[in-house]
Amino acid sequence: MSVVPLIKQLIVGPLAVCCYIVGCPETKEAIIIDPGGDEDVIVNALEEMNLIPKLIVNTHAHPDHTGGNRALKQILNIPIAMHEADAGAFLRQANLLLGSMFSVTPSPEPDVLLKDGDEINFGQLVLKVIHTPGHTPGSICLYYPGHVFTGDTLFVGAVGRTDLPGGDWRILVKSVKTRLFTLPDDTIVWPGHHYGSKPTSTIKEERLFNPYIKMD
Repeated sequence: MSVVPLIKQLIVGPLAVCCYIVGCPETKEAIIIDPGGDEDVIVNALEEMNLIPKLIVNTHAHPDHTGGNRALKQILNIPIAMHEADAGAFLRQANLLLGSMFSVTPSPEPDVLLKDGDEINFGQLVLKVIHTPGHTPGSICLYYPGHVFTGDTLFVGAVGRTDLPGGDWRILVKSVKTRLFTLPDDTIVWPGHHYGSKPTSTIKEERLFNPYIKMD
């Protein structure tokens, strides 16, 4: 039987990103997904949940999702993980083009380069990396049975924009249809922004009712 993860959704940073703390209830080890800023809020939540952070994971390299990387890495002394396609030149471009627009601290290069199918282990939890390009070349979702953290690939009733450098609408739609809508219907969707009518959804709801994605 799967361990039921501890999940805390926080709205952080200047662009109101959904940051997630995901913890193992048995060992208290945890990861931080998309710390977009407000590092004090994230650290306080970790302390309140009595969790031990082990890793920062970015669903993609846009600064609104990585703005807290540098400070949290220093405060917590933990590494940063990101898909290999969003690291390097793409991360530097994103920091330069978008970071200054929103007064976001540039992210350092990741310590861990992820690819499709990789597993992120902490405590008794294992999250699978699903590569879902389209919003950015290296966008990923993180799947644990019953839960998927979708970043800016899939929102509640919407999808991520594709008009920024590296975005591609056709690829995004393919990612959602072939990589996400094939997950179990009752999988909870934890999005990268609270743009919908509620903070979470399910794969079934999005497959049936998301107006931006029409199933063939």
